[in-house]
Amino acid sequence: MAAGLSDSPQRNLVPGKYRGVAVAHVDAMLDEASLRGHFLGREAYRRTRFIVVRNGDDTAIIRVRKQDAESLFATITDVELLAAAEDCAYLHCPDVDTGVPSALAAAAISRVPGNRAAVVQGRYEHVNFIVAPAPIRVMVREVAPPQPPKLLDQAQRVLDVVENLPPMELVADVIRLADLAARRPSDRYLVPCRGSGFDLPGAQTSYLDERPPHQPWTLVGCERSQQIHEWFYGKRADQIDICPRARPAIAGPLLTKCCLLEQDVVVEAGQAIVPWGASLEQISAALAALAQAWEPAWAPA
Repeated sequence: MAAGLSDSPQRNLVPGKYRGVAVAHVDAMLDEASLRGHFLGREAYRRTRFIVVRNGDDTAIIRVRKQDAESLFATITDVELLAAAEDCAYLHCPDVDTGVPSALAAAAISRVPGNRAAVVQGRYEHVNFIVAPAPIRVMVREVAPPQPPKLLDQAQRVLDVVENLPPMELVADVIRLADLAARRPSDRYLVPCRGSGFDLPGAQTSYLDERPPHQPWTLVGCERSQQIHEWFYGKRADQIDICPRARPAIAGPLLTKCCLLEQDVVVEAGQAIVPWGASLEQISAALAALAQAWEPAWAPA
C-alpha cells in the first residue's frame, strides 16, 4: 500500500464528491502492481482522486495522488488499490442517487451482499462507490397509524437525500394502536385526535381535541394527552400509554419521539428523541447526533 494513502476509514468509504471519481477502461490486469504500472506517470484531471478501473466485466477501484493539485491536469505519482476485481461489483441502478452514502450502502448490500466494494452507476448516469459497507442500524420506535408510520417515513426521506451522514439503515419498531388497545379491552376509547386514524371495531371512539362530554373511557395516548384530559375534566383517565420513549431500553442507536418535547432534540446515551410532530430539520439533526455518537470518525473520503 502506498505511503500516505492508508488513512481511509476501514468501512463505509464513500467519496464526498462523485466528480472526483473517474472511470477508465484498460487492457491491463487489475492487480495493484499492474495498475501502478499502468497509471503512474500518466496525467489525471485536477479533481480526480479516485479511478474506477474496468477491464471487460471486471472492476477495481484505486485512489491516486498527483504531483500538483492545482494544475488542470497533473502527473499521477502514487496509486493505492482500494478494491480488487474479485472483491468489487459494478451495478447499474438508475434510481440510486450516488451522492447519498445511505443509498450506496443499500444498493450494495441488497444487490451484492458480502462484497467488499460496489461501484454504482446511478441517477443521471453518475458513478460513485462504497468500500466496506456497514451502515449504522438505527432502530426507529413509532406507533401506527398513520401509515406509513410518520417518524419512520420522515427519517427515511432524510436519508434518501442527505450527503454528509455515514450510511444508515432504519430498523422499524412500530406498535399498532389497535394492538395496544386490545391489551386493555374497553367499549369506549378516547384518542388524541381524528388524525390518529384509530378505529377499533365494536368500540366507541371519541377524540380529545374535540373536547367531548366526559365518559368512562380508556385514553389511548401519551402523557401530554393525559395532562390535557386532566385540564378538561379535572381528573386523569384510565390510560393506555402509547409513548415510544417509554418502551424498554436497547443497547444500540435509537430514534424515537416524545410528546413532552416541544422544540429540542434530546440525545441520551447515544439515542435521540425528537418532539412529537418533529420537522424534517429536527429529524436530520437527530440522525446527525446518532452518527456522531456511533461513528464519530466517519467523514466523506
